[in-house]
Amino acid sequence: MAKYPHSRGRYPNRNRGPKGLRRNDRIRATEVRVIGPEGTNLGVMSPKKALELAKKVGLDLIEISPAARPPVCRILDFGKFLYEESKKQKDSKQGKTSTKLKEVKFRVSIDQHDFETKLRRAESFLFSGNKVKLTLQFRGREMEHTELGVQRVNLARDELAGVSTADMDARRVGRQVTMVLSPLPESKRRLKYNETEADFDPNDEGDAHEDDAQETSVDTPEEA
Repeated sequence: MAKYPHSRGRYPNRNRGPKGLRRNDRIRATEVRVIGPEGTNLGVMSPKKALELAKKVGLDLIEISPAARPPVCRILDFGKFLYEESKKQKDSKQGKTSTKLKEVKFRVSIDQHDFETKLRRAESFLFSGNKVKLTLQFRGREMEHTELGVQRVNLARDELAGVSTADMDARRVGRQVTMVLSPLPESKRRLKYNETEADFDPNDEGDAHEDDAQETSVDTPEEA
């Protein structure tokens, strides 16, 4: 049997688990619905019979849904169960404390079709819970009309209002105008350029053009 970080050796009393978790002969329900080691529904039976099935394969009977009627139990390795639950909690905690900052670049002279492609990409990033940095780059004589760059960035902000809010006004730094957008709460996000979240893959960077969307791979603390 495979070994896991939370081995049975740490639990000399095999019936003692995390607070509120019942297993083996501590399960008090008169009948339970049993899920087998491979996820198969074995039906409703007495805890005694379910425990016998678990012992036959050298595993534990764990009550995973005590509020269900009847309660749901699974036949699992208890050490593996604890390890996977601990990993889920760790991943969930990490997801709440950090977010990714993506970057979408474009120019003043971008045509409407390409502009909408940029907006679709930015919207997908934001809908997935990432921040987005809009970066408009000036080239050559475009610097003579920097106000057009600010207008273009503000237009992008307005078009993405269904999924985000601006952290600050557009600002010019050198030959660029930038703005950072933060995603709205998940329940308030509304798509405009993507019919569904699956319409665009946030990890697909598209063609390798100089002003295409980029991922900066920067972790930033999520505001409370």
